[in-house]
Amino acid sequence: MKKKSLFNKSQAERMKEISENVLDLDTLDQSVEPEEVEEVEEAEVEVIDTPPPSADGKYNEMLDKYQRCLAEFDNYRKRTSKEMAARYDDGIRAACEKLLPITDNFERALAAHDNKDDSFYKGIEMIARQFDSTLTGLGVEPIEIEAGQSFDTNLHHAVAHTEDPNFGENAIAQVLQKGYTHKDRVIRHAMVKVAN
Repeated sequence: MKKKSLFNKSQAERMKEISENVLDLDTLDQSVEPEEVEEVEEAEVEVIDTPPPSADGKYNEMLDKYQRCLAEFDNYRKRTSKEMAARYDDGIRAACEKLLPITDNFERALAAHDNKDDSFYKGIEMIARQFDSTLTGLGVEPIEIEAGQSFDTNLHHAVAHTEDPNFGENAIAQVLQKGYTHKDRVIRHAMVKVAN
């Protein structure tokens, strides 16, 4: 008995075909004739000249992939930690930039007060020192400038110009506002008056 393929047919056709192929109890004792058996063709075997990869080759390939993955993860970890440190430093710079006008106001208040023995002056001076030490603890340093020092565009911001024979070409005549740095990056440029 030749079996038909049940694939690619609708559900109803499949059910009908299955019911037709169900054997009766009477046909169970009949033997199958050799002619009715469908011969199966021998499968063609393709011969491959190259031998299959050995276990050592697979191991070396997997080891190489593992080492590359490990190195990539290590690079990712280092890069992430550098980015986190940079974000932390950027946060300190941004916060300190907002606090620098308070330091300027302390310096103006101390410069405007005449009586240095007054308790009010001493209190303001102590608060200013405490504020400066807090900024120093965060790594914020003032840009040190002396009169006569040459003008540097990386550190200084020129807001005025004067002719003065006591100073050389592009020399700083006066500091109008202090500048500050954090880890060799400028938070605020120093405002200066440039001579000649």
